[in-house]
Amino acid sequence: MKRKATKKINVGGVIIGGGSEISVQSMCNTDTRDIAATSRQINKLADGGCDIVRVAVVDEVAADAISEIKKRVKIPIVADIHFDWRLAVKSIASGADKIRINPGNIGSPEKIKKVADACRAAGVPIRIGVNSGSIEPEILKKYKKVCAEALTESALNNVELLTAYGFDDICVSIKASSVPLTIEAYRLLSQKTDFPLHLGVTEAGTPEPGMIKSAIGIGALLCDGIGDTIRVSLTADPIHEVRTARNILKAVGLSKTGAELISCPTCGRCEINLEEIAVRVEEKLKSIKVPLKVAVMGCVVNGPGEAREADVGLAGGKDSGVLFYQGKVFRKVPMESIVDELMRLIDIISESKENEIVGE
Repeated sequence: MKRKATKKINVGGVIIGGGSEISVQSMCNTDTRDIAATSRQINKLADGGCDIVRVAVVDEVAADAISEIKKRVKIPIVADIHFDWRLAVKSIASGADKIRINPGNIGSPEKIKKVADACRAAGVPIRIGVNSGSIEPEILKKYKKVCAEALTESALNNVELLTAYGFDDICVSIKASSVPLTIEAYRLLSQKTDFPLHLGVTEAGTPEPGMIKSAIGIGALLCDGIGDTIRVSLTADPIHEVRTARNILKAVGLSKTGAELISCPTCGRCEINLEEIAVRVEEKLKSIKVPLKVAVMGCVVNGPGEAREADVGLAGGKDSGVLFYQGKVFRKVPMESIVDELMRLIDIISESKENEIVGE
């Protein structure tokens, strides 16, 4: 799919926008002042596929903690700031790689200028984060409700606050808990700005409904070519946010890393415990870092044909099944050993892909 061209910003070595690979973000739910706990969680998220992580900066102690946390982690840190411009400046001094603010609640133009000046001097970008609950009263009065136009106007007004001081190292988000509103707002904003967009459905909820809402909202926009970085917001361990985000990117064909499992829903022809097999294969794929599609199909009648886009897969039968490669059957295997044979093929193919990447 064709992605919209946007301005490029650099977040601690991770490029957002400018046609770069879409990055996955999450946010710690630890107390940032607890350096050990926050560092452990960030490293867990990084190992799970998180590219950039955000931490809440509630006071000066939290801002100071960023300096020590950065020594213990390997991905860029975003400082989440509300209301107090001094916390933004202190976080920058502590080494934050990006600042997330809503300029409208930072205060006077002089305070916003101080944040912009500090970011410019340190080469630190700013994400303008507007949510449906943080729209300025005068804009709500104008539109009489929270709507796409109100969210967009609020975001663009905040962009103007920063660009008025010559600062344009900016990323923008306009999130709502309503999926249709989120989609409509981002589509409108994308028409009006070339700054990179951070996608997300805010307050999406607990894992099951939250994953669905996020997949629909973020996925629809990505399919439109809109979006440069994403965060799934769940009431759960943030590792679930990262895994869901990675799966969304795979589902829309925008992931260049990690394996994807294709499995059929089964029917009356299925004579094997396909669910058990799929779970085993899925667990195996968590360790695969290269792009790889693996299919697990319930019967040999049309399994390979339905999964012809997979790199490798199996189709099961009562006593025996087949392994197939790039949509073509190449080996018949007894069912008691077919999963182990598939695992070996996955290792061979993934190793080959890793060597290709290294050699490029």
